[in-house]
Amino acid sequence: MSVTIREATTTADLKLFAKLPFTLYKGNKFWVPPMIDDEVKSLSASTNPAFKFCKAKFWLAFNNGKCVGRIGGIINQLDIDKTGKKMARFSRTEFIDDAEVVSALFEVAEKWARENGMEGIHGPLGFTNLDHQAVLVEGFEHLPSIASEYHLPYYHSQVERLGYEKEIDWVEFRLTIQAVPEKAMRLNEVIKQRFGLKVITFKSKSEMVPYSKKIFELLNTAFADLFSMVALSDDMIQFYIKKYFNILNPEFIKVIEKEGEVVGFIIGLPSLSEAMQKANGKLLPFGWWHLMKALKNPTVVDLLLTGIHPKYQGQGVPALLITELQQTMIAKGVKYAETTGIIETNQKAIQVWQNYEHIQHKRKRCYIKMF
Repeated sequence: MSVTIREATTTADLKLFAKLPFTLYKGNKFWVPPMIDDEVKSLSASTNPAFKFCKAKFWLAFNNGKCVGRIGGIINQLDIDKTGKKMARFSRTEFIDDAEVVSALFEVAEKWARENGMEGIHGPLGFTNLDHQAVLVEGFEHLPSIASEYHLPYYHSQVERLGYEKEIDWVEFRLTIQAVPEKAMRLNEVIKQRFGLKVITFKSKSEMVPYSKKIFELLNTAFADLFSMVALSDDMIQFYIKKYFNILNPEFIKVIEKEGEVVGFIIGLPSLSEAMQKANGKLLPFGWWHLMKALKNPTVVDLLLTGIHPKYQGQGVPALLITELQQTMIAKGVKYAETTGIIETNQKAIQVWQNYEHIQHKRKRCYIKMF
């Protein structure tokens, strides 16, 4: 096979980059396609404020004129400043099951990283923790949430063939939603009174507006010590609010306040995975309709984000958040909840979900290679 690598520099290249997975996963009932326009915006410095603190390049692999693979390279300066480690990130890797193609893609990304003074490369990681990250290594027979990843079983084998080793894993759970015990309800009332906690619920998106920025600011604090996490700037916060705000269902978002300060939040979202499959990467002409329909009367809710201020982690905030959301899910007829990736070393978070009837059904991995 004759493989040619070309840097993606034009808008047409970036669209081809974004569309490649639609070919690779065609007919796969577990892959959830992204919105093509959103993907292209994420790859461009003119629309993604992460380029203010990141260097990035993207490459395409061709064989006989056909696109057969892609890879991105990212250098996140904020992460380097935080960790003191000169590490590049490989990102958005997709490829056919061919050693020559995969080797050529990683060779160009590694060369670029070394030329920029990096000591190693790891990934898949995105610009931030709310971007694409990790490669699926277990759970290929399960539908992912829109905030998770799906890959074909040969992906991680090809990466390991090139000498990459495990750096860290994320695990995901599927929870069975059951009635809240009366004892738990009474305990929650005691916790609210004892610690002066107030539960904020929402009926409309307009009610959420004053809290949107506060939630992201708390996310910065709550996730500060997690792997690959860098604080989101105001520009990045606005970028993600604009990207995700319109698809949220306010009823599945709960906030805890103490003396006017947001100290905890949980964001649930009726599963859009099947709707995204029907939309097939486009809002028009009917993609938007599938998404709006999925937001009503869900049987599965994706638990996108949970954040608790470190100062309040011992005051029952997690229990309050989960119980409040659980009541809403029961009232709406939800049968299951899907967690997004939880870093395997975050035992406190893992223990919370293990208290439910559950299966741990997916595992994603970040790989590392030092030069």
